[in-house]
Amino acid sequence: MKFKINTTDKTSKARLGKITTDHGEIQTPIFMPVGTLGAVKAVHFRELEEDIKAEIILGNTYHLYLRPGLEVLEAAGGLHQFNSWNKPILTDSGGYQVYSLSHRRKIHEAGAEFQSHIDGSKHIFTPENVMDTQRTIGADLIMAFDECTPYPCEYQYAKDSLAMTHRWLDRCIRRFDETEPKYGYQQTLLPIVQGSVYKDLRKISAEYIANAGREANAIGGLSVGEPAEEMYAMTEIVCDILPADKPRYLMGVGTPANILECIALGIDMFDCVMPTRNARHGYLFTSEGIINIKNQKWKSDFSPIDPNIDLPTSARHSKAYLRHLVVSNELLAGQLASLQNLGFYLWLIRQAREHIAAGDFGVWKDSMIKKVSQRL
Repeated sequence: MKFKINTTDKTSKARLGKITTDHGEIQTPIFMPVGTLGAVKAVHFRELEEDIKAEIILGNTYHLYLRPGLEVLEAAGGLHQFNSWNKPILTDSGGYQVYSLSHRRKIHEAGAEFQSHIDGSKHIFTPENVMDTQRTIGADLIMAFDECTPYPCEYQYAKDSLAMTHRWLDRCIRRFDETEPKYGYQQTLLPIVQGSVYKDLRKISAEYIANAGREANAIGGLSVGEPAEEMYAMTEIVCDILPADKPRYLMGVGTPANILECIALGIDMFDCVMPTRNARHGYLFTSEGIINIKNQKWKSDFSPIDPNIDLPTSARHSKAYLRHLVVSNELLAGQLASLQNLGFYLWLIRQAREHIAAGDFGVWKDSMIKKVSQRL
C-alpha cells in the first residue's frame, strides 16, 4: 500500500490524498460503505460502483468467519472472488463484534472466547488466528485485534485494556510478518489506537502505534456513546501524534457532522453503518438536512428526494413515492433509501475533497454542518 498527500487545506488540518492498493486507488478523505457479510445491505454492486461511486467497502471478520466460513472463502479464492467486488476491501478484526457480545464472551490475555450468535457454538479469537482469518478472507487492508472498551469506562480498566491491546498488537505484527498473502496481492496491517476518553492513555497509545511503523493507522474505541466533543478531543490528540505521511482511519464514525469535523482534524478514512441502518427505518440524509420520510408532511411532496446530489435515484423518485413505499413496508423502500443515504455520504466526501483542494475547507465545513444537521 502506498499513500500520497496531494495538498493540505489552508483553513484546517484536512488533507487531500491517494491510497494505492493492488485492487485500485482510493481518493482520500474517503467514506467506506459497510458490507458486513460481504454485501452492503440492500445495495447492488453495480449501484455501488456506478451510481454511488464507492471506492472501497468493508467486510466483517466475525460474521464472515462464522458464515459462509473460511473454507468457502478460501475455496472461492478470497472475498473479492466470492462477491465479485474488484475494488479494495478492508476487514475489521472482529474485536468490536466480540465487544458487543458482552453476555456471550470472555476476554483474557490469550484472546477472546465467545459464543456464536447463530448457533451458540464456542470459538476463540486470538491475535494470531485473527491475522490468519483475515489473510484467508483476503482483504487489502486488515485490522489488528484489539479490545474496544465501553463508554463510560473506568480509568483503570481502560489502562489495563490498553496495555493488553498493545501486547496483542505485537503478536498481530509478528504473525502478520511471518505469513504471506494467499491470493497473489499484497495486504496491509493497520494498528488501532485505543485509550477510551483519557488524554494520557490516548497519547500513550498513539505513540505506541506510531512507533510500530506500519503503512497506515487507525483510531478505535470512539463513537461508542461518548459526547461528540470528547470524540473530537481524542481524535485531535491522536492525529497530532500519528505520522502525517500515513493514512489515518477513524473507525465507526459517524454522522455527516462528525465526518466533516474529523476531516478538519486530519482524518482520511471513515466507515459507519448509519447510512444504511437509518435508511431501513426511513431516515434520510440529504444535502438540505435530515428527513423522517414517514412523517405525514411528505405524503404529497412530489419533489425529488434530493436533486442536489449526483445520484439518479434521488432525482428520479419523489419524497411522496418513497414515503408510500416505506409506510407500505415495500422491500424497494430500503433499497432506495439506502442508495440515497450512501449516495449522499459519498457526495459529501467528494464535496469535502473539492474544498480541501480549493483551500477553503474549514470555512465551507462550518456552513455545511449547519445545513446537513438540521431536521426538515
